Amino acid sequence: MVGNIHILGIVNLTPDSFYAGSRVKADEAVSRIRQMLSDGADAVDLGACSTRPGSVQPSLEEEWARLEPVLKEMAGHSLPGDSVADAPSAPPIAPCPSGPGCGPLPLYLSGGGQAPGRECPVISIDTYRSEIVRRAYDLIGPFIVNDISGGQLDPDMLSTVGRLGLPYIAMHMRGTPETMQSLTDYDDVVASVIDYFNEFARKAEDAGIETWLPDPGFGFSKTLDQNYELLHRLGEVVRAFPDREVLVGVSRKSMVYKALGITPEEAMPATQIIQFQAMEKGARWLRVHDVKEAVTTARLYSTMYTSSPGAAK
Repeated sequence: MVGNIHILGIVNLTPDSFYAGSRVKADEAVSRIRQMLSDGADAVDLGACSTRPGSVQPSLEEEWARLEPVLKEMAGHSLPGDSVADAPSAPPIAPCPSGPGCGPLPLYLSGGGQAPGRECPVISIDTYRSEIVRRAYDLIGPFIVNDISGGQLDPDMLSTVGRLGLPYIAMHMRGTPETMQSLTDYDDVVASVIDYFNEFARKAEDAGIETWLPDPGFGFSKTLDQNYELLHRLGEVVRAFPDREVLVGVSRKSMVYKALGITPEEAMPATQIIQFQAMEKGARWLRVHDVKEAVTTARLYSTMYTSSPGAAK
């Protein structure tokens, strides 16, 4: 954590994610995870199903075939941060030594600071399928579930997450990745996002989900102008949920590169500007492709706006 900002690194196990630099093959994934954690990521988000606009979704078995070998390899590896001393003999990342429910992880996610010794996994899995969650839990124990649909695409997702006691990232989206960009008719996009999370809060309580983060869903079911209105008024979303830490994912997205007429590969400096503004508006988690650069941005923010100037050293 940099000051009061958490960094979630992106590792895509897909051949078609919009930013080629985020894609890795299964045999490269653990090395990329290690590097991101060494660079300062608090957690790493594994995606085996591209959800870029217009993407055609793979079958469940295809998604699992991409994810399973990486999780199996991780289960036999120690990653940076797995122990206080970061010793080579640190225990494997899975299963979690705290057992089902993994007490320290919700504390870590909810702003209580890094759990001593980071006893829990530092892994998030980007999926909207409850069966993927169940299979992954059987392999590595507790992890963070990052669901672009907030439980809308699988009726069993929220009950599964609640039963397993997992932290959850709920994103705002309409429709599916194939249809979402045709579903941008809002009277007020920010009010719609707030209403969505108010409704999700009720669903989460019913499902027994205690720890969850709202992600406003930049780039999902929103036009270019709506993305920037949401960014400009992000503070309204933050203030609507004072007990939750808002996560923002804008890294190299079309709202950045299309606005400037550049490519995702050229969009890092502009991404940092938008990430900085998101932090100014109250975002406390950044989901990023470029961990080192995000850490630098968070350190500068911390020095300028918080009581943790030492985070910049």
